Amino acid sequence: MLRKIRIALATIFFVGITALFLDFTGALPAYLGWMAKVQFVPAILALNVSIIVILALLTLLFGRVYCSVICPLGVMQDIVSNLAARRKKARFSYSKAKNVLRVTMLVLFVVALVANAAMLAALIEPYSAYGRIVNNLFAPIYMWGNNLLAYFAEKADSYAFYSVDVWMKGIATFAISAVTFIAITILAAKNGRTWCNTICPVGTVLGALSRYSLLKPTIDTSKCNGCKLCSRNCKASCIDAENHKIDYSRCVACMDCIDTCRKGAIGYRYAGFGTTNAAKETTETKANNSRRQFLSAGAIITTGTLFAQANKKVDGGLAAIEDKKIPERATPVVPAGAGSLKNFTTHCTACQLCVSKCPNDVLRPSSSLDRLMQPEMSFERGFCRPACTACSEVCPNGAIKPIAAEEKSAIKIGTAVWIADNCIANKDGVTCNNCERHCPNGAIKMIRKKDGDKDAPRIPMIDAERCLGCGACEYVCPARPFSAIFVEGIESHRTI
Repeated sequence: MLRKIRIALATIFFVGITALFLDFTGALPAYLGWMAKVQFVPAILALNVSIIVILALLTLLFGRVYCSVICPLGVMQDIVSNLAARRKKARFSYSKAKNVLRVTMLVLFVVALVANAAMLAALIEPYSAYGRIVNNLFAPIYMWGNNLLAYFAEKADSYAFYSVDVWMKGIATFAISAVTFIAITILAAKNGRTWCNTICPVGTVLGALSRYSLLKPTIDTSKCNGCKLCSRNCKASCIDAENHKIDYSRCVACMDCIDTCRKGAIGYRYAGFGTTNAAKETTETKANNSRRQFLSAGAIITTGTLFAQANKKVDGGLAAIEDKKIPERATPVVPAGAGSLKNFTTHCTACQLCVSKCPNDVLRPSSSLDRLMQPEMSFERGFCRPACTACSEVCPNGAIKPIAAEEKSAIKIGTAVWIADNCIANKDGVTCNNCERHCPNGAIKMIRKKDGDKDAPRIPMIDAERCLGCGACEYVCPARPFSAIFVEGIESHRTI
């Protein structure tokens, strides 16, 4: 029963978080956004003390249930391990903890965070790693499926589905996500929870706490017949059946051992803080055999590979439209709720949730080494609408803090810069006016290229004090391949 409860709860969390990343309608964050904010590292970076305390108490009471229920990457490993078990059952064996490696990875993780290199820490942070996998590998497949349904719905004169663009947001991030997924899948298929108990910093921290949990799986030596089924089915490789001991720093409280034992020798019981001696556990077993608690784990996910999608855009069906190229910005543009570039890069773990939720396709992962995989704003596919606060509503790390639409409409995140050589007023001798007509803040005015010449084309004049850096001008500029006007970011945002 405990195992079934664990699986049910884990399924809820796993499916919920996966759906949160796959959703392109923007409807789910209002209902499921809390699942991202209860993740361990995001809660620490956001200084969400209540969540940190709750997760710590949860671990001290029940063991590493966070890893087997709440963490989506941990549940994904369980799914892969269970699928592999169909080919070869009881394939695990007890192994000693690789504590040197675990501590080393934890120290490197902490150093990266302290040194403001959050993007390095993001490589092994479990929630963010899973978010990148879903956003880069699974989301395109999900969207193509949606587009197929939209195609058939259109044929049936139905608007139940609508087509969405599927595009490569970042080659470097896609490659890292693919490598991470392949590595974790191979490790999980062969050795179960190897990633959690050797690489993952969250697993190491919670493992230290779980040594002192009040409720633990314990072995009753009077019932154990030494068959080692528990050890051979333990995906954490933490059960030493010969000596009747369990390494609680690696145990994720999955309850598989309890379900496997045919003699009822293993039970989830009150053991007291720090209890690891099998003889003492046997005494506690008789007094507390009726105490059974919930836990969690398990779920289902669809996996797949990213295929190329070609969608040629044409102007009037006659000439192909050349895609815009991303300009080189001295300072990257980050969302309004970030406050400053430093705050954003310090707190962001590149989970890509804001990227998946941006309705205007403005956010995409950076390919710059110093901000690798962290989102930045670019305006080739859209601009940051003043009333949109989607990214600030879903960020669990405190990298983008919640802001109201009224507040955002007065926050300056960058300044538009005009490139005279790219402007069609200079190249073709005609007036465009696109940037002026679409600027939501009235920061652009058109003036004659030559004073007093009524026939001269008009060129844009930018009022830097009124410009918010929303990117509308850059997006609508018809110049190719580079816009004649682009947004340069600023280090610290300010209200104007």
